[in-house]
Amino acid sequence: KCFFPPSSFFPSSLLNLFLPSLVLMKQAEPVDESSVKKMILTFEKRSYKNQELRIKFPDNPEKFMETELDLNDIIQEMHVIATMPDLYHLLVELNAVHSLLSLLTVVDLLQELTDIDTLQESDEGAEVLVDALVSRGQVVALLVQNMERLDEQVKEEADGIYNTLAITENMSEFRPGLCTEAAQQGLMQWLLKRIKAKMPFDANKLYCSEILAILLQNNDNTRELLGEMDGIDVLLQQLSVFKRHNPSTAEEQEMMENLFDALCSCLMLPANRDRFLRGEGLQLMNLMLREKKMSRTSAMKVLDHGMIGQEGADNCHKFVDILGLRTIFPLFMKTPKKMKKAAASEKEHEEHVGSIIASMLRNLKSQQRSRLLNKFTENDCEKVDRLMELHFKYLEAVQQADKRIEGEKHEMVRRGEILDDILEDEFYLRRLDAGLFVLQLICYIMVEISNSGISQLQQRVHQILNLRGGSVKVVRHIMREYAESIGDGKSDEFKEAERKRIMDLVENF
Repeated sequence: KCFFPPSSFFPSSLLNLFLPSLVLMKQAEPVDESSVKKMILTFEKRSYKNQELRIKFPDNPEKFMETELDLNDIIQEMHVIATMPDLYHLLVELNAVHSLLSLLTVVDLLQELTDIDTLQESDEGAEVLVDALVSRGQVVALLVQNMERLDEQVKEEADGIYNTLAITENMSEFRPGLCTEAAQQGLMQWLLKRIKAKMPFDANKLYCSEILAILLQNNDNTRELLGEMDGIDVLLQQLSVFKRHNPSTAEEQEMMENLFDALCSCLMLPANRDRFLRGEGLQLMNLMLREKKMSRTSAMKVLDHGMIGQEGADNCHKFVDILGLRTIFPLFMKTPKKMKKAAASEKEHEEHVGSIIASMLRNLKSQQRSRLLNKFTENDCEKVDRLMELHFKYLEAVQQADKRIEGEKHEMVRRGEILDDILEDEFYLRRLDAGLFVLQLICYIMVEISNSGISQLQQRVHQILNLRGGSVKVVRHIMREYAESIGDGKSDEFKEAERKRIMDLVENF
């Protein structure tokens, strides 16, 4: 599979007539260091001759047609190098990297060379090649320039874009630190432009959404860059399609999820919370919750990311102003049936709803806070009853997990094994997975409403605890553990202040 830059005057239809007979691989010769060297030097020679004739006869393709085909032959032969990452250093030592990058024809060869499984076969060879591509070649900038020139109406050129995206994915997977450079070298801008282009949905648009989500993972630099490029608005515009319509295929659904993931990543950066607020992201997510389409679960996840922590205060107040309480509480009262079919998504739903309510209790002031607390008193405190139902549901799940873990620890001690910090962390993650985090959120809501000054709420919480054999002591223990784990990545002063605030609530529970 081969395609030439649009600047080439050689029609691909004519090329296709020649290729089947011309690209016949030579009789298999043993591939070793000397044969690879010979191959690379032949490639360099043919590449130079082809470029020379193109410059000399720009309007007369017949003059350079033969060199084009010779060049294509050697490029096809070079695909064998992709099976030998130990010899990648030869590409660098013989200065072939620069020539490779100057030819659009070799995008699929580069894609094979950077295939993640191949790269992992030989770390040393991979390091040498990736270093040369990045430092000497500014590979991403060149690839983006090539993509800018391509016409996706032509199948070969659309394939070229797909392979180019595969190269960036392979290299960023091998070296995650490359994401920032790639984004800054024009990839972020190109992805946003391609995602918002008015074109029918296709594999390239899906791949763009995937690469965008990868670039934004755990990376504040790329999140900031996207925010500055008005990328939050682009994501919201693209997602608004799914407000009243479900994706029509599994691939389109995957793209929708990728865009939601990208938006959630962006909201980890405080500056983007404000862009989301100004771009009316809250209104869109609120509408999605009401419409009951496939986008509902992800919209809830976005709201959770937008409202959490002290940076979410403005979004919390705005959510109440746009009547979001009317949307979120029915979802708190009853987990949608579709969720119940899969236990994992039921827990995820209850976690996001619980987190949104907990964020509002933490952040809301004055009139908006009163409106939230009044919701808990409505209809004979039915929301407190639901809260306590969830409390006992997740308490039981966590107690069962704790019992299993204690059994395993006991068994390990009996065998004389050491319980180190890594194992303890693993056990804690298992407890969180069993529902500990949801339980912590539920207990936080319980102690918040009990400290609200509305005696009716405190009485109802304690009444149900006593009726069902619950314990204030257990709630306090859960909250102490929660307070200890709070504020990952925050300043020490913030952590201390937040812990003190939570412990004060616990003492008065």
